[in-house]
Amino acid sequence: MAGSVVHVGEIGAGNIAKLANQIIVAINIAAMSEALVLATKAGVEPDLVFQAIRGGLAGSTVLEAKAPLVMDRKFDPGFRINLHIKDLANVLETSHEVGVPLPLTSAVMEMMQALKVDGHEFEDHSSIVKYYEKLANVEVRR
Repeated sequence: MAGSVVHVGEIGAGNIAKLANQIIVAINIAAMSEALVLATKAGVEPDLVFQAIRGGLAGSTVLEAKAPLVMDRKFDPGFRINLHIKDLANVLETSHEVGVPLPLTSAVMEMMQALKVDGHEFEDHSSIVKYYEKLANVEVRR
């Protein structure tokens, strides 16, 4: 379960906090994927880029947890694409109900849908990198 408990408000506020978390995780994994694919395609070792940026503002728990797995091609499910699709569907439904456009979340949802179509729905959500790799015709490896 959680390492800490934070009261975020009345009934339903915890659900909104969970949805907010899923937005940030999905977009962070997509951003990490874009960066590592760019580095790889440009001929720069993705592990060296990871080492260079991890201590700066781009550093995050997502980067620390997912970049090594991506570079080692380990996509065993920690949190599966199909579950993240379910959560992002809830995010987008809620955002529409309250009148908040979420263009980045929508874009990442479509990336995950494309991965599902390609048969990756039971892989870890870090396999978002495969969406970018397919576009760039390159594979991120150490």
